[in-house]
Amino acid sequence: MPPLSEASSIAALVINKCNSITSISKARQLHALILTSVPATSRSPYVFNNILSMYARCGSIQDSHILFDKMPDRNVVSFNALISAYSRYHHLAHWTFHLLAQLQSESLRPNGLTFTSLLNACSGIKNQVLGSMLHSQCIKFGFLYDVCVQTSVLGMYLNCGVLDCAEKVFCYMYDKDSVAWNTLFFGYLENGKTVEGLQLFGTILRTGVVPTHFTYTTLLSACSKLRDHLSGKLIHSKVIVSGTAPDLPLYNAMLDMYSSCGDSETALRIFRKMKKPDLVSWNSMLSGYATNGDGEKAMRIFIQFGQSSHFTPDEYTFAATISAAGALPAAECGIPLHGQVEKVGLGVSVFVASTLISMYFCNGEVESAQNVFINILDKDVILWTEMIAGHCRIGNAENSIRLFHDMLQEGHKADEFTLTSALSVCAEVATMRQGEVIHSLAAKTGYSADMTVCGSLVDMYAKIGNLAAAELMFSSVTMPNLICWNSMLGAYGYHGKAEEAFKMFNDILQHGLKPDHVTFISLLAACSHCGLVNHGIYFWNKMKENGLKPSLKHYSCMITLLSRAGLLEEAENVITESPFGVECLQLWRILLSSCVSKGNQIIGIRVAKQVLGMDAEDSATNVLLSNLFASTGRWGGVSEIRRKIRGLTLEKDPGLSWLEVLNNTHVFSSSDHTHPQYDEIRAELHRLLANLTQLEANQFILDGEAVEIGSSLHWFESE
Repeated sequence: MPPLSEASSIAALVINKCNSITSISKARQLHALILTSVPATSRSPYVFNNILSMYARCGSIQDSHILFDKMPDRNVVSFNALISAYSRYHHLAHWTFHLLAQLQSESLRPNGLTFTSLLNACSGIKNQVLGSMLHSQCIKFGFLYDVCVQTSVLGMYLNCGVLDCAEKVFCYMYDKDSVAWNTLFFGYLENGKTVEGLQLFGTILRTGVVPTHFTYTTLLSACSKLRDHLSGKLIHSKVIVSGTAPDLPLYNAMLDMYSSCGDSETALRIFRKMKKPDLVSWNSMLSGYATNGDGEKAMRIFIQFGQSSHFTPDEYTFAATISAAGALPAAECGIPLHGQVEKVGLGVSVFVASTLISMYFCNGEVESAQNVFINILDKDVILWTEMIAGHCRIGNAENSIRLFHDMLQEGHKADEFTLTSALSVCAEVATMRQGEVIHSLAAKTGYSADMTVCGSLVDMYAKIGNLAAAELMFSSVTMPNLICWNSMLGAYGYHGKAEEAFKMFNDILQHGLKPDHVTFISLLAACSHCGLVNHGIYFWNKMKENGLKPSLKHYSCMITLLSRAGLLEEAENVITESPFGVECLQLWRILLSSCVSKGNQIIGIRVAKQVLGMDAEDSATNVLLSNLFASTGRWGGVSEIRRKIRGLTLEKDPGLSWLEVLNNTHVFSSSDHTHPQYDEIRAELHRLLANLTQLEANQFILDGEAVEIGSSLHWFESE
């Protein structure tokens, strides 16, 4: 055993070493060194407290507690070290209160650090009852004005979702430092009060508190959630003006904000400034391109990532890339990416599988999507939702509804996204009974209060023709968000209630909400249904004034509006001046259809040539052109087009009919013999036909003219 002076030196050296060790094996070696090198008389609580904290930092709370129990002399610092260690583990948080009781039983008095750790434990387990009791104890022991304690009380109430108590605590804080402000910012964000969090930024600047990196990071995250590009740019400019050198989390927050707001160019400029981007940085760029539907740029970034980065792609990397590449040909992008996913062992990831399913559905590869779904053994509600939504996108409503019921039968609980997808199916095929069943399920599970679900319910009732139910659903929402407002506005537009739609738009503005792309699509659609050209032009200009760039859907609505009003040349000009160029088949088809209905052969032929120049075998255009010739009496042109159609074996996509019987949706199309009850249906039709024949003696007398039933039902007899 070394002399006391040497032992003291060893102890001091050991204490310094304790602060840098993170390996449990090295921690135990160091502890053994103290036991063998330092006499018992020199082993003060200070030495043991540092060893105790070292064990906790290494993740061995068991070693910490064993040492704590063996300590000959314990002080409040010893208790604080162990309480702090337990407070980091939610499932062990109850031990912090056992230690508080033990501390008081040993006649020790808790200090500010004791209460800070205890309050952090309550925050972790979101126990507001215990947290409030601790708040009372803080006041009792005189820590009401301790900044650290007050900040921990604030964080506890925010974590527990009790915002009114948190705001009161914050108001009574005398010394609101940057940590307190950051706690409040983050708390608002976590509780969905994103707008309120952004509003606090102006207050903090007025108080003179200097925002930290964490402040800016939190605020930019709020802008990202709100897709608030303008506020995000203002905060970014404040970072530059204040001279704050961005660290990696702040850079990543900037990337995420710009990417989420659709400003991929600025995000790329920031990304190129970063000296050492991490995996989160790369994923943010890929996610941004996925959000903006820019698959080609996403693929370039992914290739660059593989060539210049030493990071291994994770499930988020693949999910973002596959999602971005969904609209690209599967053979060129999606399938090779799927191969890489399997190669690195992420094929079992539900998160990646959901994006693969979406990608395959986008490419019409239904069987491949089904195989991905089948190969995932532990299917979750996200995967089921993707399958339901996928079948809905390709018009297979019957499978969507079947999958929804299969999911419920397997014990999965529908979430807001599943319910939204299922309601979209009901809206598309107008199945009222199924829609009402899903509405009941949403009410039972508490999701009927979710704004997205509310919007889907409004949309569903409107599309099945029950506008009154849609209005009732909307009126039941206490504080509707923009999604709900847009759904109701769209419902009025769908039913041709333009005046009601305009009034709703004014209500949106009066409630302080900012109209988005969806708002103006609904308004333009309402104007189109009612032929209100001037109103449509007004909203078109209003949208641009609000800084919104018209999408393809907006152009479709505008061209439909002008075409229906007979302003065919104006509609043609809008197409040629649009950013989608003259090669957008969808816009030209809308104009061609109106040329047919208006009988405008000159513009119609010009438009048809434009479309057929891009796709000579486009069946819809050939049929429209045939109808145009027929409407203007050019029967020679009709014959020529029909010969062309027969020669090219062009066919229109068959129309479908849905029939709901006993909660089952049956889908029919012309010449379709695939229904499982086809023979029974045909037999019943034969029986009905025989009864009609006998009842009316094979003919009706209509205005003195005989009409044979057989000739009226020739379609059936020819089946």
